[in-house]
Amino acid sequence: MKSQHSYSQVEKEAVYRVIKERRDMRHFSHEPLEKGLLTRLLTVANQAPSVGLMQPWRFIRITDNALKSSIKTLVETERNITAELLNQRKNDFLKLKVEGISECAELIVVALPEGREKHLFGRRTMPDMDLASVACAIQNMWLAARAEGIGLGWVSLFDPIQLANLLNMPEDSRPIALLCIGHVEKFYEKPMLIEQNWAQAAEVDTFLFENSWPESK
Repeated sequence: MKSQHSYSQVEKEAVYRVIKERRDMRHFSHEPLEKGLLTRLLTVANQAPSVGLMQPWRFIRITDNALKSSIKTLVETERNITAELLNQRKNDFLKLKVEGISECAELIVVALPEGREKHLFGRRTMPDMDLASVACAIQNMWLAARAEGIGLGWVSLFDPIQLANLLNMPEDSRPIALLCIGHVEKFYEKPMLIEQNWAQAAEVDTFLFENSWPESK
């Protein structure tokens, strides 16, 4: 039976479309964002669900070019370390574009704050729920950006301690993501890693179990 709280068919199709067409973008043009757009994206991030309503997200907007260059160096260092560990796939990995720091309109560092241990609601046995909450905030930004026709890429290739030191973050805080946000010439038709033959996505049935974990074969 259809729920009385359901959106209209057009509205539902828009929601499903933006989820399907969201992409982790790496290629950006240098155009600035329209006035107020970054604020809108951060506002929907702040509307994400969070365990115990702790809102464990912090956003650092990077506008200093020297700092941006230092962050890019951290990413490149980790990229090379990762490449060495991939052995036979090293050359394939090095061909992938892993960030758009120099080309994007906005660079945002998303971090967990210090003092998270005081939040016990929902975290006593699952302390990583703060991280899950931040991931929801980033997903909100991602979907809103796609609806706005703006690209967003989540970069995780960096040493978190080095990045925290670079940004003068408190000892107990933790950087989670570098978000590259900006205009793009086009969105990838498929996720970039699929287009570049790095990996293939599995269907949902692969991950769906019933009542218990399946026995190993």
